[in-house]
Amino acid sequence: MAADLVLTNAVVYTVDAARPWASSLAVTDGKIVAHEEVGPDTEVLDLAGAFVMPGLVDVHNHHAMAGRADLFELTFGSDAGLGDILDAVRARTAGLGPDEWLTGGAWASTLVETLSSTSARHALDEAAGGRPVSLTDDSRHNRWVSSRALELAGITAATPDPAGGVIVRDGGSPSGLLLEAAGVLVERVTGELTPDRHRRASRRAIEILHSFGVTAFQDAGVSTDILGALRSLDLAGELDAWVVSSLLVNDPIFGFDPIGAPLLAVADRYRTEHHRPDFVKIFLDGVPPTRTAAFLEPYLPDDTHGGCFHGSTTMPPEELTDWLRTAASAGFSAKVHCTGDASVRQFLDAVSRLRAEGFAETRFQVAHGQFVHPDDLPRFAALGVAADISPFLWVPGVIPDAIAEVLPASRAARMQPNRTLLDTGALVAGGSDWPVSESPNAWEGIAGLVTREDPHGRRPGALWPEQAITLAEAIEVFTLGGARAAGLDDVTGSLTPGRSADFVVLDRDPFTTAEVAETRVTETWFAGRRVFRR
Repeated sequence: MAADLVLTNAVVYTVDAARPWASSLAVTDGKIVAHEEVGPDTEVLDLAGAFVMPGLVDVHNHHAMAGRADLFELTFGSDAGLGDILDAVRARTAGLGPDEWLTGGAWASTLVETLSSTSARHALDEAAGGRPVSLTDDSRHNRWVSSRALELAGITAATPDPAGGVIVRDGGSPSGLLLEAAGVLVERVTGELTPDRHRRASRRAIEILHSFGVTAFQDAGVSTDILGALRSLDLAGELDAWVVSSLLVNDPIFGFDPIGAPLLAVADRYRTEHHRPDFVKIFLDGVPPTRTAAFLEPYLPDDTHGGCFHGSTTMPPEELTDWLRTAASAGFSAKVHCTGDASVRQFLDAVSRLRAEGFAETRFQVAHGQFVHPDDLPRFAALGVAADISPFLWVPGVIPDAIAEVLPASRAARMQPNRTLLDTGALVAGGSDWPVSESPNAWEGIAGLVTREDPHGRRPGALWPEQAITLAEAIEVFTLGGARAAGLDDVTGSLTPGRSADFVVLDRDPFTTAEVAETRVTETWFAGRRVFRR
């Protein structure tokens, strides 16, 4: 049978150990085929020596949030200072109605202390002309809001901290800084997107992902609105990516409803050819810069927490185990957010119990896992737990700087033990956590994995360089590793006959360039169809 498409004169890196390199690629019915028979209707493309590899797999992003931000919200980089943010707010609100909401982000974690004062909130009020404003931080866990936003959310000096959250106060009054679940109080009154806007947000996000070569991804926390948008796009023939959705068991930051058992009960009605609502998502702790991550050893002392504060998990061990058992019994795998080493250990202990109970096939992922106690590193492989390493925090940057302000230097400098995870046999999967990462450009993450240095040279030094991995390993982390962790390796992740023809054409061979981070995608193909061309 003649192929539908044949690529010739190419450098093809397949990420298939049985045949890692080729000079051509053939596609029939949207799948890779071994034969390269050319018929009268075969499209033959001479790539003139261009580099081809599998489409990238992003195992952890929030695509709908990123699409919404791109289309509908104020955006600014983590390098913005307070004055820059106020200028951006002033410019954006000039065109808004007198009580119209402004949402957006993301301010740097290093600004927590600056934004913890009522004077900062009053400056935000002035810049916004008294309008309601809610701006998220670079972790997307915390919010800085205006006085009008506090008023609409009903937050006053008498409002108690919600479970799992902190209303940061200045002289007894809300400062405007809301940590973790406290931000949900505002999120619930900012207004909901229409179904059409949800579709547009998902579509726009996937367009952006295609421009960076991503053809498969796992969204790390979805609502029924997002599930509905993905289903609608696929039924209309417009979902040009493999998507795995993670269903929220608990929700300390988004304000979605329903979550937990009611969400799991309806998940399958959103399943389509390219969309798999196969995972649950549990937030087991918060983030280190705001001391909401759970650690085995204490944070640095401060006036609020004292000298023996470790942070805490969102649920006790028995509750976590019960949720994982409930999910696994219903056929769901689990992604669990763990940024501190205590939460990682609690999750691994729970998985150990479930494996002993016979749940041998359930996929489990530690999401983030920047800090893992050395004793727990070999347990990933032993228990079959994948390391979802996201965002790109293995190089010097704003968030590592913020973490260094709250942890002893000896611990803050030992983030993302990727080399040890691979050497002990763990499955390592790469994720952007976009929009926590300002873009889903995996080549920045890949370059950093190899050098442990800022790929753009903006910050000096290297972050734990002993944990660097090879380029081939880093590419697999962002292709086949992600596909295996998300349960998509039956259809994508390598250019193996029988798998979907998801591939990218690059502007350079990453194995022969000194500037891996500058790699650009010139074409992205999904299921044998070109979906992006630069």
